Formats: sequence, C-alpha cells, structure tokens
Amino acid sequence: MARLPRIVVPGQPLHIVQRGNNRHPTFFSDMDYQFYLDALAVSAEQYGCAVHAYVLMTNHVHLLLTPKNRYQRPIVSNID
Repeated sequence: MARLPRIVVPGQPLHIVQRGNNRHPTFFSDMDYQFYLDALAVSAEQYGCAVHAYVLMTNHVHLLLTPKNRYQRPIVSNID
C-alpha cells in the first residue's frame, strides 16, 4: 500500500526517515556519505529547505529540515 502524502507546512520542521530497499545498506564507504551530504546541500538550496540536523546510518538516514515554502517534489527524492 502506498504511503499517504506528507503534509508540508512552510516554516514547520519535518523529521524524515529514508531507508534502503529492504533495509539493506546504502552507504559502503566514506565517499558514499560525502556524496550524500553534497547532494543534500544542493537539494536543500534548490528546494528552499533549511537542514537543521542529520544522522547517516549504514542503512538509513534521519533528516530534520524546515521548508521555506511548499515545493513540488520532495527534497529526498532528488537525492537518490
């Protein structure tokens, strides 16, 4: 079953969890972590989101971000 769309309220923080397929690892080296952080920074600027905190685990990511406005496409889908 598909997930319901996330309610996005500009100026309100969101806690986003992004997992690997079947909870398999998504990061295998330090370069993978750095690539993700670089892509996150570019996407946050592009979509007008402030990233307050992040936790990068081997098989998932936690993000705390605040959108400045409603955006068409979720920021995390642009990072994949």
